[in-house]
Amino acid sequence: MLAALPIELVEPTPYQRNLSDTHVRKLEAVIGKIGRFLDPIIAVRTPKPDHAAKYWTPNGNHRLSAMRTLGAKSIVAIVVPEPSAAYQILALNTEKAHNLREKALEVIRMYKELARLDDVTEDIYALEFEEPALITLGLCYEERPRFSGGAYHPVLKRVEEFLRQPLHTAMDLRQQRAKTVLALDDLIVKQVEALKAKGLTSPYLKSFVVARVNPIRFRPKDAPPLSFDDALDRMTQAAAKFNPDKIKLGDLAKTGGVSDDSE
Repeated sequence: MLAALPIELVEPTPYQRNLSDTHVRKLEAVIGKIGRFLDPIIAVRTPKPDHAAKYWTPNGNHRLSAMRTLGAKSIVAIVVPEPSAAYQILALNTEKAHNLREKALEVIRMYKELARLDDVTEDIYALEFEEPALITLGLCYEERPRFSGGAYHPVLKRVEEFLRQPLHTAMDLRQQRAKTVLALDDLIVKQVEALKAKGLTSPYLKSFVVARVNPIRFRPKDAPPLSFDDALDRMTQAAAKFNPDKIKLGDLAKTGGVSDDSE
């Protein structure tokens, strides 16, 4: 249903990414310049026992904020009847591309909310969570906001899978996996600092070290896939044995990939 909703009754879902001030300012300028609001938000009705029904928007928080700043009393929305749409943020969002940190944090926030409300398994929410690696990365980002998840994402995508366990019990395993990744990151950081002490500088130092200890990088295509535990155990051992003295500037020159501070 297309509806004009009282703006005071509309709010973002409580587990989505934070607003980008730059993006909101751009929207305010465009809406103010043309004098029209032409891009309806998505909204889901959320009845509450203690007050009048409100509406959550999984796709439209930046537009909602811009309209509030401009003094709007109502906002045009496509009201979706299925409550599940409130958790389909990543699938629905066309407003502003998510970076890896934003995706992972939204996924883990949704995960924790759904673990309270539902008893289904992780794989049932494959659409909402997009990929299993984002669950583990989300926990890493919560623990370490400046975590360089992009360096580990290519490996985790290959070794993670959705767990066929109820969310509230699968969370324990996810937290253990996040601790394993962060412990590996501690080793990687030490090796990066050793490279810097040698005078080697590059925006890709962490990605370089992670790539050097990645057991999947040169694994034969017909080899059986590694599990999360196998892959991380091998990476941890390789990171401990990594010798910065053997690395030359030419090795770094060949490096591409994700900049350590790109997120």
